[in-house]
Amino acid sequence: MTATLSTQVSIAEALTAVAPEGLPFRFTAYDGSAAGPEDSPIHMHLATERGLSYVLTAPGDLGMVRAYVQGDLEIKGIHPGDPYGLMKMMLNHLHFQRPTPSEALRIVRGLGWSHLKPPPPPPQEHLPRWRRTFEGPRHSRGRDRAAIHHHYDVSNTFYEYILGPSMTYTCAVYPSVNATLEEAQAEKYDLVARKLDLKPGQRLLDVGCGWGGMVRHAAREYGVKALGVTLSAAQAEWAQAAIKRDGLEDLAEVRFSDYRDVSERDFDAISSIGLTEHIGVRNYPSYFGFLLDHLRPGGRLLNHTITRPDNRYRSTGAFIDRYIFPDGELIGSGRIIAEAQDAGFEVRHEENLREHYALTLAAWSENLVTHWDKAVAEVGYATAKVWGLYLAACRVGFERNNTQLHQVLAVKLDATANAHFPLRPTWGS
Repeated sequence: MTATLSTQVSIAEALTAVAPEGLPFRFTAYDGSAAGPEDSPIHMHLATERGLSYVLTAPGDLGMVRAYVQGDLEIKGIHPGDPYGLMKMMLNHLHFQRPTPSEALRIVRGLGWSHLKPPPPPPQEHLPRWRRTFEGPRHSRGRDRAAIHHHYDVSNTFYEYILGPSMTYTCAVYPSVNATLEEAQAEKYDLVARKLDLKPGQRLLDVGCGWGGMVRHAAREYGVKALGVTLSAAQAEWAQAAIKRDGLEDLAEVRFSDYRDVSERDFDAISSIGLTEHIGVRNYPSYFGFLLDHLRPGGRLLNHTITRPDNRYRSTGAFIDRYIFPDGELIGSGRIIAEAQDAGFEVRHEENLREHYALTLAAWSENLVTHWDKAVAEVGYATAKVWGLYLAACRVGFERNNTQLHQVLAVKLDATANAHFPLRPTWGS
């Protein structure tokens, strides 16, 4: 270690002891200690003893998030709706070094043993995974319903502030860097439709349909009879109202339902846009098997999902699991392609839209900042801060290639192994 600790340890001294390369921002604490450059545009202040207890009892991002959400960790120089600059600064320039057991003991002893009693977590935090068993086994229908409710049933009005008129909570496709979010979301839906080769009179199933954006686009622009299903009651209610408003009742429907309860079969196409993250890697065989079983021979599947840059399984991290996507799981595109193939699909095309998701997240953050006062009034200051943190952190993750976004196009062969697919792609860019 580069720092020598006395019996009593100031908070800033303890922080710099585990960050030997220094802090890229100004840090102060309620005990009067300080560290980091005084002229930094970003100032982080640990205001309370409870905040210190959060940090000490939940090392890593979870403790800091708890303190920040509860107001015990204050950050000046950023807008709480878009702390992107801080996230980028911390990931690029802040490097923590795990202390040895003896050094950790000296730090905790110097700060005070009383701070090792965990304070209650913020009300925005979901239970840890091991305590969710009352909702059912992981990725059971009941537990999946509870996880979706935690994230998607926050408030339709709140989502309107962030997502904009399209109400689309998945990666957009930017035809150019100057395109608007609405233009990019329309291009995403149309790209999916073109890849699926939708035609008037066909039947589309959209699993995990959200607020029905793909369902309405397919019905309105392609004359397709589209069925969407979502586990969020709030999404289904909003989507059905939008379908009625657009005069699409004869072609489009959104149900509040588990996709596994869809009884109709022989769909011409299936789109899955942002659902696979919630399925669970172990459930991929049954998931892809269900989709294959519900397609007609020659029918196509477009699977659009967030992925890892490799195929090694690891958790999503405590912050994402507790505050954003309970029980969410990510894996690489290779595993997804392999599982689709093992289920019986022939994979015909795939592409990575990683940069597009970074642009999408930046646009959502901008929307949150623009509507900040209304968003806070709708869901509360703490929840709005969680969303600002989440969007900014995810944006950095896509920029740094910690996460990717892959579209995989697959087909169900007919009995003669005919894919009913052209010799070259027809959907353009």
